[in-house]
Amino acid sequence: MRVALVTESFPPDVNGVAHCALRTAEHLVARGHAPLVIAPTAPGRDRAAEADAAAPCPVIRVPSLPLPGYRQVRVALPGRRVAAAIAAHRAQLVHLASPFVIGAHGVAGAARLGLPCVAVYQTDLGGYARAYLGIGETAAWHRLRSLHTAADRTLAPSTASAADLERHGIPRVHLWPRGVDAVRFHPAHRDPALRRELAPGGEVLVGYVGRLAPEKRVELLAGAAELPGVRLVVVGDGPSAANLRSALPSAVFLGRRTGRELARIYASLDVFAHTGPMETFCQTVQEAMASGIPVVAPAAGGPLDLVSPGRTGLLVPPDDPEALRDAVRRLAGTPRLRAAYGLAGREAVAGRSWAAVGDLLIGHYEQVLAERLATSAVAA
Repeated sequence: MRVALVTESFPPDVNGVAHCALRTAEHLVARGHAPLVIAPTAPGRDRAAEADAAAPCPVIRVPSLPLPGYRQVRVALPGRRVAAAIAAHRAQLVHLASPFVIGAHGVAGAARLGLPCVAVYQTDLGGYARAYLGIGETAAWHRLRSLHTAADRTLAPSTASAADLERHGIPRVHLWPRGVDAVRFHPAHRDPALRRELAPGGEVLVGYVGRLAPEKRVELLAGAAELPGVRLVVVGDGPSAANLRSALPSAVFLGRRTGRELARIYASLDVFAHTGPMETFCQTVQEAMASGIPVVAPAAGGPLDLVSPGRTGLLVPPDDPEALRDAVRRLAGTPRLRAAYGLAGREAVAGRSWAAVGDLLIGHYEQVLAERLATSAVAA
C-alpha cells in the first residue's frame, strides 16, 4: 500500500504528533508498505537533515514559519508542493496527522486526485487557537469540521475525544489509541545514582514530562512542589519555561530529554503528575505507566481512558491545585500504594505495543479502501 502521510509535525520536533507520525511510518515500512512523509520544514537545518536521513521512509519538507508565541511549532505556508508530492508518490491513500494547516493541503490534494483520506485527531486545536493564534474556539472547530468531514474516516485516540468530535458535528469517527514502547519505558531502568542526584535528601520524586506551554498548566504543581519530603522534577521545554522556573523555585528543571535518558528519568520517579486538562490522549501518562510509576492526572480527556482510579493512579478535578496537591501527598506518603498502582499500571499498558496499534491503523486503511471500492462499483 502506498500511503502519503501528511503531518503537521515530524522529528526533529519533539511532541505527540511528531512521535506518532514517526511510529506510523516505521510500522508501515515494517509491514511492507510504502509511506511518504510530507511535513513542514523544521528549525535547525542540520538537526532536520539528520532526522530526515534517519527516517524510515522519504520525507518531503514544505516551507513553513514559526507559530507566533511558540517558535518551536511550525506552520506550513500555502503552495502546491503537498499535492505534487502525493501525486509523485502514486499514493493510494492519504493519512492526515492532526490536520489543520498542512493537512488542509493534504485534503485538497487527495480530493483532486480522487484518493481516500484518513484523518487522525490528536491535538485540542481549539485550545491552541485561543492560546496562540488569537482566534476563537468556534472558528477553530469550524476549520476542523471542514477538514475532518472531507475525510473518509476520522480516528480519535480516546473515548473523550471521540465524543468531543461527534459533539461538534464531525462524522465517521472511530477509535484508534496510541502505542507505547514497553521495552524502552520499563521499571528496570530505575537508576539509584540519578535518584541520589535529584533527591539528595531522600525526597519522594514527583515528575512532570511534557511541553512547557500555557495549555499544560504546569504551574498547578506549585502546591505539590512545596510538600515536605517531595522534590518536583520537570522535564521538557517550551514558551512557559522561564515563567515556570519562577513559579516553581524548588523544582529541578531538566530541559528536554529523549530516548534512553528519558526512560531512565521516568523509571526513577516515584509519582508522575500530569496537569493539562486538554489532552486528547496523553502519551506521557502511558509512558509513565509502562515505567511502573503511579499517575495523578486530571479527570478529563485522554487520561479518563488511561488511568483507573484507585488501581493505577488517581484522577483529580481539572484546574484544581488543591486536589492535585492532596493526591500527590497521598501517594508520596504511602509507598505500598505507589508500588501497587505502579505494578497495575505496567500491566495495563504492557500489551499496547506500537506494532499492535499500527496493525489496527492498517485495518482502518483497508476498510476505507474497501468502502471506496464498493462506492465506485455502485456508481458504475
